[in-house]
Amino acid sequence: MGRRHGRAALAPLVMAALLAASATACAPMLRDLGPLPPRFTGPPLSADAVVSEMTSVLAAEGITVRREPSGTWGRCTERLSGRHEPQTVDAALKAALARARSEHGWQTGPDTGGETLTLTKGNWTAVVGFHGEPAQGIQAPVVMSLICLDGGDTSTAPTAPSGPAFTPVPTSP
Repeated sequence: MGRRHGRAALAPLVMAALLAASATACAPMLRDLGPLPPRFTGPPLSADAVVSEMTSVLAAEGITVRREPSGTWGRCTERLSGRHEPQTVDAALKAALARARSEHGWQTGPDTGGETLTLTKGNWTAVVGFHGEPAQGIQAPVVMSLICLDGGDTSTAPTAPSGPAFTPVPTSP
């Protein structure tokens, strides 16, 4: 029995030693490296400016889109949608994205795989999906999602309702 109690008393000491060793070994990895770099460069772009730019880029390639209401509270997102001839929709979208890169300074964004392409500019990311072959006799859908990282004009996003200001009542002594 004495042996069992000895091992039981030794277990917390071993755990404390292992914890101290791991904390000492991990301390260099946990040091403060300072603030994170900015998520984007340049001044933040407004939603209206980005929507206008992308609408004109798509229109230059014959794709007519309309701006859909943002409906997301607290985030600046926009969505452009329309329809185009199915035979030329992929080529027109690729040409529009190339025009956005060459004429408006958009950069190729992260590769998300699949049938999507992304572009980034300032605090915005544009995502365009390629939907494949639509049913015969129907125009192909065109959808472009625009997502703001932060710092942009969120005037198109709904705001929280404003209520009366809270004023604390003084307490009597």
